[in-house]
Amino acid sequence: MSNLHLDRRALLLAGAGLATTAAVLTFEPAEAGSKVTRKFRGTFTAGTTEDWVYLPFQVPSGVRQIQVSYSYPPPIDTHLGYSKNVVDIGIFDESGTGLGNADGFRGWSGGARTEFRISRTWATPGYLPGPIRSGRWRIALGPYQIVTDVDYEVTVTLHFGRKGERFDPSPAPTGVEGTRTGWYRGDLHVHTVHSDGAQTQRDVIGYAKAAGLDFIGTSEHNTSSATGTWGRYVPDDFLVVCGEEVTTRAGHWLATGLPAGTWIDWRYRPEDGALAGFVQQVHDLGGLAIVAHPYIPVPSIRWDFGTDWAGMDAVEVWNGPWDGFDEQALTRWHQLLTTGTFVPAVGNSDTHKQSQTIGLAQTVVRAESLSTEALVAGYRGGHSWIAGSSGVDLHFTATLDDVSGECGDRVPSGAGQHVAVHLDATGVDGCTARLVGPQGTKTPLATATADGGAITLVADVAGGTPFVRVEVRQGPLFNDPMVALTNPIFLS
Repeated sequence: MSNLHLDRRALLLAGAGLATTAAVLTFEPAEAGSKVTRKFRGTFTAGTTEDWVYLPFQVPSGVRQIQVSYSYPPPIDTHLGYSKNVVDIGIFDESGTGLGNADGFRGWSGGARTEFRISRTWATPGYLPGPIRSGRWRIALGPYQIVTDVDYEVTVTLHFGRKGERFDPSPAPTGVEGTRTGWYRGDLHVHTVHSDGAQTQRDVIGYAKAAGLDFIGTSEHNTSSATGTWGRYVPDDFLVVCGEEVTTRAGHWLATGLPAGTWIDWRYRPEDGALAGFVQQVHDLGGLAIVAHPYIPVPSIRWDFGTDWAGMDAVEVWNGPWDGFDEQALTRWHQLLTTGTFVPAVGNSDTHKQSQTIGLAQTVVRAESLSTEALVAGYRGGHSWIAGSSGVDLHFTATLDDVSGECGDRVPSGAGQHVAVHLDATGVDGCTARLVGPQGTKTPLATATADGGAITLVADVAGGTPFVRVEVRQGPLFNDPMVALTNPIFLS
């Protein structure tokens, strides 16, 4: 049974695990210019098991704006980068709350806001402007790590009057004209005020340009709202890739390279068996599914859908400043490589504010143009490497006879042959480069140290070696902080 205390409560299966719904709030039609307010009240008790709780209210005709606010005791700060006793919030319209029902989704702000508004013309960031149709709408609450009783109050105010002008979306272009095949730097994990970020879209563009990036990926938590407005801010020589950070209760993933306005549902756990269907939805739309920060040891943030990352297109082995969680991700990624499983590695900043430096980390992608479609192909093929800043550059090749390859490429070789491997890196003062094969970074195939801020590493590698890759670290030790990291070149 539910631990949520509500009058006339009823349990329902919303297609995404067990959910609780309350009695319906009803509103009568009112004169234009007036407003009517009703409230929900309830309690989440320690050990609450519901992931989603729906509070229904009936919207009559003549409503021009819906205003929602809510309150509950301050969350408990664990001082570990997350909080307990958090109550997230969002809203679905009369089209319903069924799993994957994009028609019904009207916005989500998690725990980042205490109030939001929706109208035909405008909506609070994180929410979708559009028609206010009559019918049964639902507030969605997401209780998260409830460890003590949490009393909440949700206030719904309907504003009556004439409907406003229709919202005119302004999505970003999907490519930069005149660009050709090259290596492009970007950061696909970026947050703004459209979810829990403190930075505006205009801020982010400025920070990204200053960091030497060519593109970013918008990745707001569980909402598509930002994708309809990036066109107002993006300059002609820069690319914004549309996407979403899909924040499930069992791990986060980036759905990126999507058409503007696309929403991907997040209301499922591994036991629901729903992940593969939403990854397929992303693929059908031409996008990528990337595992985000898989080893951050917090329930719902760490990746609990399987340590082999099956069905995903890439994995974020470097998230923000290099740390032990990234080292764990790299170790598992390398283990999979040695078994013949290649899930391309990417790096992103996961920036929420200016002090979380955009482009730390960044992925440098070989693409036929600076466009969403070409970048998706580059990421998917592993034609990329990762750096801590745009001050680092490298060129990594393997050559046998007249065949030469770079990251993600294949240079077939066999016993008795020797593959010439070459690395040039700059911006790496005081660093050490390791050429890594199946034996791992502790037993490199070759090493080289920086001379005047540059590294040149040249090695002959035995034919038939499954793969080679490069790590550049800040010092001589195999576990020093990372400066650059490549995807492999395959030699077998």
